[in-house]
Amino acid sequence: MVGTMSKGMYVPKESQPKQGGGAAKARDGEKGGKRKIVAQNKKARHDYAIIDTYEAGIVLMGTEVKSLREGRTSLTDGFVQIDRGEAWLHNAHIPEYHQGSWTNHSARRKRKLLMHREEIDKLESKSQETGHTIVPLAIYFKDGRAKAEIALARGKKEYDKRQTLREKQDRRESDRAIAAAKRRQRGV
Repeated sequence: MVGTMSKGMYVPKESQPKQGGGAAKARDGEKGGKRKIVAQNKKARHDYAIIDTYEAGIVLMGTEVKSLREGRTSLTDGFVQIDRGEAWLHNAHIPEYHQGSWTNHSARRKRKLLMHREEIDKLESKSQETGHTIVPLAIYFKDGRAKAEIALARGKKEYDKRQTLREKQDRRESDRAIAAAKRRQRGV
């Protein structure tokens, strides 16, 4: 009778199947679960050639988290600076929480980023090379924690930006032409 479970039979808690947890993470396809993106820095992807990306935790106050959950933030002027072995996010605009009181945060304060020591050292050495910088690409929630996607990037020249736009437009036009040809083929 130990191997079978019938209705109404007592089963010790240790032998009961666990719910949620690992099964939910396995369904999401990645280790950390789903990402709920709050803000993206599209201007950074346009102005910079992205070399390498990193994920970093962000140290936030309570009102900043509530403001982020409302989806109100801007990364357009943001940048990352490494100071005395710590990574800091500057100029990321997280507006004050509208229901906050005297405990509200300042909108453009610098925020500490949480990363592994090797990653910080690698970013610091690479960012000191000529033309390289560290920019935030996105802020998102992952398993209830605020994260920032930051990138080591190199500034694009004006002709590089035009070339990228031209390639994007050519790709879009070719996709439209292929779709139109498929529609004509189905119609005939």
